[in-house]
Amino acid sequence: MPQFADFVFLEELARRMLRANPTYRDNWADFHVDLYNQQVAREEELSDRSFISDRGTVDTLAFHPETLNLVNTDLEAEYRRYDTVMQLGTTASLGPQYYIRDEIRREPIEEALVIEEALRKAWISHPGYMFVAADRDFEAKYVALLHGLQKVLGDRIDWT
Repeated sequence: MPQFADFVFLEELARRMLRANPTYRDNWADFHVDLYNQQVAREEELSDRSFISDRGTVDTLAFHPETLNLVNTDLEAEYRRYDTVMQLGTTASLGPQYYIRDEIRREPIEEALVIEEALRKAWISHPGYMFVAADRDFEAKYVALLHGLQKVLGDRIDWT
């Protein structure tokens, strides 16, 4: 999409880390501290450039709330890192025919829904937070995402 030509798209970090080091599953505290630090580092490399990422630093709260203390930060400081947060709802809410598990995403549907709710609770107070629900029609979810982006970015992007 030419509207986002100036944006940097960051690859899925947690998946990459778990593939590279499966032993993280035995120590989630270390995983989330490392995940936080790597996310901060890649965001700082971008300076003031806009980016789209599969996660933000606040995500660690949903999985391991102690991470904030371990990395010596607070929720408000982490919120200030992001202008907009758009959470895409999990396909787990659509049922087993839509939810795909693999060697990294091992959690059953019930657990995926608990994680989704924990992520919502972690981000809900962010002033730029939006939730885009899962939809059986991928095109409908995509349009909902674009409408959310239009609402936030407005005339900063040429939508034609």
